[in-house]
Amino acid sequence: MITQIKQMVKVGISRQVAIPKRVYDQLRLDAGDYLEVEIEKDHIVLTPQVFIEKRLAEGLKDVKEGREIGPFSNMDDAIKALNK
Repeated sequence: MITQIKQMVKVGISRQVAIPKRVYDQLRLDAGDYLEVEIEKDHIVLTPQVFIEKRLAEGLKDVKEGREIGPFSNMDDAIKALNK
C-alpha cells in the first residue's frame, strides 16, 4: 500500500527537482527511469513509466541468477508451474 508523503522540494536553476528519498524508495525508482509529467488543474503529477527494455533487462538478470522456470514441453505444464 502506498502512503501519502508530503515534503517540500526546491526547483533548481535548471528547472530540476530532486525526488525525496522516501518517495524514490517507496516507488522503487532507479536512476534512468522515466516519469510521465502531467498537469491536472494546478498540480504536477509524475507517474513512473516502465518500458519493455527495463523489463527485458530484469528478466535476463533473473535467468542469469537462476530465477526462472522451464522449459516446458507443452502449455499445460507451463500454466501449472505458474499457478504454484
